[in-house]
Amino acid sequence: MDIIQIITLALVQGLTEFLPISSSAHLILVPVLTGWEDQGLAFDVAVHVGTLAAVVLYFRREIAVMTVAWVGSLKGQGLTPDARLAWAVVFGTIPTGLAGLLLAGVIEAHLRSPLVIAATTIGFGLLLWWADASGRRQRNEHTLTWKDVLIIGAAQVLSLIPGTSRSGITMTAGLAMGLTRKAAARYSFLLSIPVTALAGGLETLKLIRLPGGADWNALFLGTITAALSAYLCIHFFLKLLERIGMLPFVIYRLVLGIGLLFLFI
Repeated sequence: MDIIQIITLALVQGLTEFLPISSSAHLILVPVLTGWEDQGLAFDVAVHVGTLAAVVLYFRREIAVMTVAWVGSLKGQGLTPDARLAWAVVFGTIPTGLAGLLLAGVIEAHLRSPLVIAATTIGFGLLLWWADASGRRQRNEHTLTWKDVLIIGAAQVLSLIPGTSRSGITMTAGLAMGLTRKAAARYSFLLSIPVTALAGGLETLKLIRLPGGADWNALFLGTITAALSAYLCIHFFLKLLERIGMLPFVIYRLVLGIGLLFLFI
């Protein structure tokens, strides 16, 4: 991999992981559209480590408070709002974790095509627009009920299909449950931490079994680039979200999906 490919793919991962436009779709499409060779499993692991580091660093204070409250709840000190949010992240992750273990092979073999990505990009983009337009947007993430957590966690399972967007589908479900845009985004980002850690762990196990060495310079550059771009993306997305809404991302998804249909049909 040359430096242009490394930086481009790392920026794509960092900027699209937390926007509702699907990072997996873009990482599949960039090599297809540019003619680059597949970047390989080691690089995928490296950029996911970068985005995981970014979200943990950005929410470090919230994570510390939630962890203390969660441990307190285990000790019988009651469910504070922060403890409930911590449990919401735990339980919201379980459906995707189980589905990933059971369906990863099927998805890898049959659903990584540009036409599938085009269909999910358009379809779930329209669903995001509907949720943003019709949602009440009155609640924050600390008001999540167990029903909300179940619905958002089940929706996150759909993100295993390329083009859906993990952040997009969880924000869609959150908005449909009446969360504000910022609350839906914050809960989505917190949900990304265990999901990304689990996915990265599974990919690392696969990587260990592969023969040959790794290009550590490329991996380091990819990790740092993905981390920096993801951190900035989270920061500005949360600042601008209430002002701009989801419509710009819906329009982008529709343009991208229609473009893919013209290219690959």
